[in-house]
Amino acid sequence: MNTKETEYISPQGDVQEDRLFAAIGYLGILCLVPLLLKKESAFAQHHGKQGLVVLLVWLALWLGNIVPILGQIVWTLGTFALLVLIILGMINALQGKMWDMPFLGKYAKELKL
Repeated sequence: MNTKETEYISPQGDVQEDRLFAAIGYLGILCLVPLLLKKESAFAQHHGKQGLVVLLVWLALWLGNIVPILGQIVWTLGTFALLVLIILGMINALQGKMWDMPFLGKYAKELKL
């Protein structure tokens, strides 16, 4: 796994608030909080976009869950993997790191919001 971590330095100097908003971005629909309220913070936007991608992948897994047996297996494994990514994302956001999520981070970078 190739993950890229860089320490974030806020141009506004309000790093603690940016960290909290960024961490909230990984909690499902709350990804909209940093995306809408912290438009000036590249850090919060980065983590909010990754949270949005996680939410979209989870919704796709949830829809795939209607397939008997195979859908439930994929949903269970996928949900576990997403839970791990959410925890890692929140930890890195609270530590002030611009962390690129494995596999899904590239899709978050492509989002233009």
